[in-house]
Amino acid sequence: MKCINCGTHNYLRDRRANSGRCKRCQHRFVFESTTINRVKITDAMFAKAIADISVNDTLFFTPQQLCYFFCRRLKEKSPKVFYTTSTHVTVDQPPNGIVWVVFGWLIIALGLFSSVLLSSTLSIYLFLGCLILGLTFINSGSPQVRKIHQQHAHKIFNTAQTLLSDFYQCQSCINQWKAINPIAKMLPPPRDTNENAAVSPDVSAYSFDRLVVCDRPEIAQFLIANNFHFENNCAVLSVTGYPQSIFDTIMQMLRRNPDLKVYALHACSPRGLGLVDHLRTSPNWFPDSSALIIDIGLLPRQIIAAGDSMLVLNSQEYARDAVELPPEIRQNLSAEELEWLEVGNFVELESFSPQRLIQILNRGIAGSRDLGSDDSSFILLGGTDSSIYVVDSFG
Repeated sequence: MKCINCGTHNYLRDRRANSGRCKRCQHRFVFESTTINRVKITDAMFAKAIADISVNDTLFFTPQQLCYFFCRRLKEKSPKVFYTTSTHVTVDQPPNGIVWVVFGWLIIALGLFSSVLLSSTLSIYLFLGCLILGLTFINSGSPQVRKIHQQHAHKIFNTAQTLLSDFYQCQSCINQWKAINPIAKMLPPPRDTNENAAVSPDVSAYSFDRLVVCDRPEIAQFLIANNFHFENNCAVLSVTGYPQSIFDTIMQMLRRNPDLKVYALHACSPRGLGLVDHLRTSPNWFPDSSALIIDIGLLPRQIIAAGDSMLVLNSQEYARDAVELPPEIRQNLSAEELEWLEVGNFVELESFSPQRLIQILNRGIAGSRDLGSDDSSFILLGGTDSSIYVVDSFG
């Protein structure tokens, strides 16, 4: 194992002879016999992950982002680990149960059609015969169809739980690492004060043309720490009111602009999908306002289209939340998207690396410049975290 401090290679006998320290510089090793999904974790591997996610210490990141980033590295090193996002069975030939169900409905439809063409007495017997035969086929095939769906749902849950297990182990690795090595660009949990910060009257007299509202304070903290608000001349807030010390002042400044554009950035989860509606209706935000609210968050259709490249978690709490989604949100989702949500699937924004998440948001803002005055939504289309994301209109 190579020492990250001086680069000296230390064999196991060297590490044991020096109580887990480098034989040359005495720097302590963090990971001695740590494995995740049969992949051995080394200090050099973890140090490289930190350097890569921060782009050589130029970008701040959250602990969640580091966990996801490292889990993706583990997935690359252990190809047998499979994280699924699909809620549908893909087979070369349809199972017999599906064939029987389809054939049963065809027989019923044929009987109904034939009964219209034939005499009344014969048509009744023909329809009843086709109905009985069709229901027999449907009843024979339905248990197999249900079994296939249950098996696949169980597979989805198990693979999501595998990722969740890796995720928790990565969090443990971070804690072990921090006890010995500092992580300069990793952000602490968001902390705020109830006291309002003093803002110069000269500054508060101005407004912003754009506002980014994040569904979690960690995302707002991440954007602010990386100077996203300065580089894009926009305000950044979380729906929870972070940063609380300047929240009221920023909102007063924003409400002065009748041409304000609001970008809703959220995870692909039932709660995240409710962000746009909350911004439109909550008295704390923009009810009865001319502000244009643009959805640039993650949608289920994007995750489904991305296939197995996305890191999907599963929560029974989110499954219950999905079932209880209000009609105004459900009407904008397809049956496939609702099914994906109702089994408890969700994808967090922090599953994207800091650089990719900032690129996505930049593209969302740039793509919205051609919007008209009517309320619109934008979605992000793309595959893996390393692919190029483009912004397209949502219809």
